[in-house]
Amino acid sequence: MRSVKTEEITRQIREMCIEANHFLSSDMKEVFDQAVKKEESPLGRQILNQLEENLKIAGEDMIPICQDTGMAVIFIKAGQEVHFEGGSLTDAVNEGVRQGYVDGYLRKSVVRDPIERENTKDNTPAIIHYEIVEGDQVDITVAPKGFGSENMSRVFMLKPADGIEGVKEAILTAVKDAGPNACPPMVVGVGIGGTFEKCALMAKHALTRNLHEISPVPYVRELEKEMLEKINNLGIGPGGLGGRVTAFAVNIETYPTHIAGLPVAVNICCHVNRHVHRVI
Repeated sequence: MRSVKTEEITRQIREMCIEANHFLSSDMKEVFDQAVKKEESPLGRQILNQLEENLKIAGEDMIPICQDTGMAVIFIKAGQEVHFEGGSLTDAVNEGVRQGYVDGYLRKSVVRDPIERENTKDNTPAIIHYEIVEGDQVDITVAPKGFGSENMSRVFMLKPADGIEGVKEAILTAVKDAGPNACPPMVVGVGIGGTFEKCALMAKHALTRNLHEISPVPYVRELEKEMLEKINNLGIGPGGLGGRVTAFAVNIETYPTHIAGLPVAVNICCHVNRHVHRVI
């Protein structure tokens, strides 16, 4: 049994919140560079160049990539051979978010109640997803999610008879409806299967997958390629002002489901798709 102090979790989360909001992940930087070369529209290329300049300034001057520094979404895979000592793990995670957003001078965007709308002033509480796995490591992903793109997300409760064509139509419908509001070029996360809430969680988690990793499921790999091509043929383009590059990637996760259902969730992320991953 390995012991991990909760204060170490707090320290890591603090650093990851600041890092995610100032620096693009390496996989996102690479697809950004490729998109500039691929975009055929002069206006689209201009917008992509402006976005790259924004990223450069953000990293050099430690200014957030985007003014919407998001609601902190945390995925934690805790090894079952790990013992956390020093207090509540959830409290430690939220303290890390609090420190990251206060010390990092990041915008505080969380309200205590969805109706009364009083700001918590430290961007807590975070949205935390725990998973118990084998081993003695703690795998942490921090993914601040802005609500320009979050508000464009959809869940479709399809019928089994709708099949894969229904899934394709659902994805395209969500992207078309989002249009420029999701700050394209976007990354499209898709969850297929499970239940109402499971497909939504998969869609969110799919956004954190390294864009160089391919799905181990053959039909999913083909579906990702097909949907990326179809989305980029919509003509929405960078900033929603037209062009070939509407999306950088389509990442899909699947899970077993009920004989009577075919749940599909589409969680769209903007052009920065912030996420930081560490293992302790």
